[in-house]
Amino acid sequence: MRFPFNCFILTLLTMISVNSFAQISVKNSPDTLHNGAKKQLESLVMPEGLDMSFNGLLNQWYEKKNINTSFTEDSVNPYVSDSTVIKRLSKLPTIMELPFNEHVRKCIDFYTGQRRKQVSYMLAMGQYYLPIFEDQLIANKLPNELKYLPIIESALNPTAYSRAGAGGLWQLMVSTGRIYGLQVNSLIDERMDPYKATIAATRYLKDLYRIYGDWNLVIAAYNCGPGNVNKAIRRSGGKRDYWQIYPYLPGETRNYVPIFIAANYVMNYYKEHNLNAAPVCLPMSDTIIVKEKVHLMQIADLMNLPITELRTLNPQYRQDVVPGNFSPCAIRLPLDAASSFLQNKDKIVAYRAGELFTNRLLVEPSEKIYSSSSRHKVKGSKSRRRGGAAVHSSSSKKKSGKSSGTKRKKHR
Repeated sequence: MRFPFNCFILTLLTMISVNSFAQISVKNSPDTLHNGAKKQLESLVMPEGLDMSFNGLLNQWYEKKNINTSFTEDSVNPYVSDSTVIKRLSKLPTIMELPFNEHVRKCIDFYTGQRRKQVSYMLAMGQYYLPIFEDQLIANKLPNELKYLPIIESALNPTAYSRAGAGGLWQLMVSTGRIYGLQVNSLIDERMDPYKATIAATRYLKDLYRIYGDWNLVIAAYNCGPGNVNKAIRRSGGKRDYWQIYPYLPGETRNYVPIFIAANYVMNYYKEHNLNAAPVCLPMSDTIIVKEKVHLMQIADLMNLPITELRTLNPQYRQDVVPGNFSPCAIRLPLDAASSFLQNKDKIVAYRAGELFTNRLLVEPSEKIYSSSSRHKVKGSKSRRRGGAAVHSSSSKKKSGKSSGTKRKKHR
């Protein structure tokens, strides 16, 4: 008997644990819509890892000296009525439903008010990363608005890690990444590769849509896992609408769709809130495939490139080591450095290789025994273990079997 494809995918995906998303505390009933009156903004708790991801982004680019950490977005945020927000959301060219309610309003106020500086940096980073997302979403015939998921997942920090172990721009768990073809080992974590992680994430989203057929349920499942969404559907009596199963979802997932809608709004209407992109400069890059073992420091030294720039372009290499000798690996270099690398590849690969790659290929164990107490070599002795201690006896016994008088020494 053959199982339907959706059943197979669901079984597979329910084993995937996706990163959690910390609660945004909302006290009002989920069924209550905003009545047009301005309400006091309640205190919000940031999405899990978002503060940490953003701070990590600043540190990463501060080292590279391509980011101005003193930059502040202190322009006035004009008040915008609910009717104006509704009208703006309705104009967005989206496939996904982007409805308005008080929870969406709170998330919009959160981004445009409390997190203005963060939005400015995400606008800047988006100039580099959003085209990567768009290419894959269009190629897979998925809604273009899904490109804003990494906004709330990682604050567009490619090296972000959550407490649950999710990593990269799309905050994929190791198990999820491996299911969708990503390599994760001591040297490489392809969840940090913006290109490969995007391919994996779009495949995952596509599989979730085959199960649910509703994009709001898809991104809810992306956040808390298909198992929790299925449980909410059962508890609601079989409803398959996000807003109807809302009360039965985990607390953090109840606010995932509202903040996703807010991210779509803010990234499209930031100018109407006096927001601008921060002064961030990312280099144009080209990709080189190598089949040799290369250290990023080799490239940095011989090509006179900042090591932080190479790490930024190649965040998937955890120890700066590119193990191209194991399987072909991609290295991204500044556009004007790619041809120079190819011309000097052999010289680069050989440079400081013995110093940078310290793993020994051949090791001969010593046959001599060393005394830890006297720190001199004891020659011609035999050893045996008694209760964890090595006991050495002299080999110069008389043929009669009597001891030569040498005392046995115990070494620990």
